[in-house]
Amino acid sequence: MKTIIVLPAYNAEKTIEQTIKDIPEGFVDEVILVDDASSDKTVELAQKLGLKVIKHTKNKGYGGNQKTCYTQALADGADIVIMLHPDYQYNPKIIPYLVGLIKNDICDVILANRIRTRREALDGGMPFYKYLSNRFLTFIENLVTGQNLGEWHSGMRAYSSKVLLTIPWQNNSDDFVFDSEFLIQCAVAGFRIGDIPIQTKYFEDASSISFTRSMKYGLSTVYVLFRYSLHKLKILAYPLLK
Repeated sequence: MKTIIVLPAYNAEKTIEQTIKDIPEGFVDEVILVDDASSDKTVELAQKLGLKVIKHTKNKGYGGNQKTCYTQALADGADIVIMLHPDYQYNPKIIPYLVGLIKNDICDVILANRIRTRREALDGGMPFYKYLSNRFLTFIENLVTGQNLGEWHSGMRAYSSKVLLTIPWQNNSDDFVFDSEFLIQCAVAGFRIGDIPIQTKYFEDASSISFTRSMKYGLSTVYVLFRYSLHKLKILAYPLLK
């Protein structure tokens, strides 16, 4: 099964090399970096590292970046696609376990869960308000969708190609709420979603959206859940779930 890592990148010059170095050998066939009009040397460094690079001439947003990632991965014949933030906040060394759970037909979607315990998350540098909002949103998302994930908001995820070929992710938002829409689509489609623990790593060079953007993301996620609930109750159809 061909495994491809996709890196949705924006100003990742300081962390991309270490991220690539920690990818275990023998488990990945190709690495694709999609640069969302960075202002630093992300593209030049990625090319030196031998990655396949696609550069957006205009910033398309986090969700828009992922759309390019998945389109290219499928075009390259991926059976398993791993989405990994190139900011070294997520340890690539767990990739063999992500791949194994899909190869062995145990899960269709796997997330890296940064919140194994409250102490571990906070000691790893996760801001307290992000921890609280993550726990609150994850609880609501699990309750509404019937899932049992430790975290819904991870920047490291593995998908079987059948997931990407089934759900209409192309219609999702170009902003950060793309991830929430994607997982809800997976739940509605009946795909098996699981997670495995990963240590929390927040540091100066790791990407992190501001408090204002976090609030927008949280409210957008709640709205998606609300629309999902209306759709499930057959009160108002939600086009993203058709």
